[in-house]
Amino acid sequence: MILVFGGTTEGRKAAEVLEESGSPFFYSTKTGEQELSLHHGQRIDGALDAAAMKAFCMENDIRLIVDAAHPFASMLHQTIAQVAQQLDLSVVRFERIYPPRQEDIVWIDDYAELPSILPPHSSLLATTGVQSISKLKPLEVNKGIKVYYRILERESSIASALKQGATKEQLCYYTNPKDIPVKAEAILLKESGTTGGFAEKVEAAKAQGMRIIALKRPAMPAMFITVNGPYGLRRTVEKLLPEFFPLHSGLTTGTCATAATVAAIIQLREEAQPTQLPLPTEVPVELPNGETIMVPIGYGDGYAYCKKEAGDDPDVTNGIEVRAYAKTNPEVLPSGEVGGRPFLHVGAWEIVAGEGIGHFTVPGFDYPPGEPAINKGPREMLRRNLAHPLLRGGNPFELHGLTEISPLPSGGAGGRLLLSIPNGAEIARKTFNPRLGIEGGISIIGVSGIVKPFSEEAFIGSIRKCMVVAKASGTCRVVINSGGKSERFVKALYPTLPQQAFVEYGNYIGETLKIASELNIPRITLGVMLGKAVKLAAGHLDTHSKKATMDLQFIAQMLKEANISIDLNGITLARELWERIPANQLKDFTQTVIGHCRKHCAPLLPKGELTILLIDDNGQIFGNS
Repeated sequence: MILVFGGTTEGRKAAEVLEESGSPFFYSTKTGEQELSLHHGQRIDGALDAAAMKAFCMENDIRLIVDAAHPFASMLHQTIAQVAQQLDLSVVRFERIYPPRQEDIVWIDDYAELPSILPPHSSLLATTGVQSISKLKPLEVNKGIKVYYRILERESSIASALKQGATKEQLCYYTNPKDIPVKAEAILLKESGTTGGFAEKVEAAKAQGMRIIALKRPAMPAMFITVNGPYGLRRTVEKLLPEFFPLHSGLTTGTCATAATVAAIIQLREEAQPTQLPLPTEVPVELPNGETIMVPIGYGDGYAYCKKEAGDDPDVTNGIEVRAYAKTNPEVLPSGEVGGRPFLHVGAWEIVAGEGIGHFTVPGFDYPPGEPAINKGPREMLRRNLAHPLLRGGNPFELHGLTEISPLPSGGAGGRLLLSIPNGAEIARKTFNPRLGIEGGISIIGVSGIVKPFSEEAFIGSIRKCMVVAKASGTCRVVINSGGKSERFVKALYPTLPQQAFVEYGNYIGETLKIASELNIPRITLGVMLGKAVKLAAGHLDTHSKKATMDLQFIAQMLKEANISIDLNGITLARELWERIPANQLKDFTQTVIGHCRKHCAPLLPKGELTILLIDDNGQIFGNS
């Protein structure tokens, strides 16, 4: 059993991750005021001292603790560490993502430093929470400073503020992090990270010309295993408590290529500037969502590698080595492997694709024919990670303690990075790449950087669980979509719906609609992108490429119905239609596609209201018919 300490945005995210498992867990908050819908999790509310926490863990067979509480809840963090040590439990700290500390902000370690910083009879807006009022009252008494307290507008917070001596005139309330409710000469912030709106508060204060003072986040107990996002949490739970998730996640080839590249540069640094420190066996990789995960790597003769992990997702690329060679002198790279001109420049580094990496031979992909088959997501991952301070001479990955690794300077002559995949061409023949127009090797892909496990029975089971949770949340509508990209676009149309109202169907549109009908969900919005939409319109309620392919004859039929005449020769991907169909005829085409989709979907939801939205690659939405 897992015990989560939440009450924060991170706590909510942790609960969402653990709900995916279908396994029971406990979710603890101090006040019970956080709104949260749980299906498999059991909520407990009220503060726990060390004795109560230890007793609860022993009575409920707690085997892992997830600390997702506020970063400034120091007493709770220490209590968790104390109990975990006594019971020999691991603790995963779900940390926030923090922007770099700006030099034009005054950083302090403790409230006691404020009297020496603030001049007498000045004014201060404190956004450090209701519990800090008693610590700030001496500024008023001893230095005549006018302090305003920005707190949450709820009865318990207001009562606590008044009890600590604040007046109603001194209180102002949270609405938006960018709002500055009162004019003051200085503002006091907590280093609350991205989810705490720290950057927005700083920006708003600067716009008002306020002096900014920030209280540094306290250090966490050394025993905590730190993650800073949902994927890192899931992978850590899979490692520490393997049975909790019935299926385990994996890594995309894009993440593997990035990890190998980071490791290759560290290896090159060690060759050029020996430190006698052992090379790391895992390196940090920043994923597209901003979180950082640790990825296992290894080293060969002049190169670093990362082995592809498919997790429990059936994948012929499982176990392949993605290699990276980093050289300041490109002439010493392995002969015969250099894949032509660089496809990416980052600072003084140029990256080329070599053996075993395919190339595009037809239009319709992120890049034109002739380019290496490395999609936009992995290229951006490479760019962001190579530009990270660890590899260019600044602040290293503090989160993961790699502070002892000296980076290579990014200036000077620079160098070349070569990516390669041994036996990639042979492996690619077992994939759909040849049919898609990718030749010579496998493709480097991945939108999120993480592969969620796929099995038909388990995936449909997880959809059912998510639909049950969605209904339990009390939402008036459930929005089903194919994945993160389409969900991001559709979410903008429904800003008031809770997170639980958005459910991924993957490829199982038909099964998802059947589940919605069984659960008597009254309103369903189906968000679908064109590749799946043309399959759905043809009657394929499971759009997986193993079961359904794009039917050009049926597309031609739909174009004829919409009175559109275009040449379909050479089309290999449905999204190419967005460019070929004249803009003034897109509405007619999309309505025709949606009409065919509705014909197959509506009978599966006989008592519900169905809205179908067709989404293009740029997020433009058609439909609502």
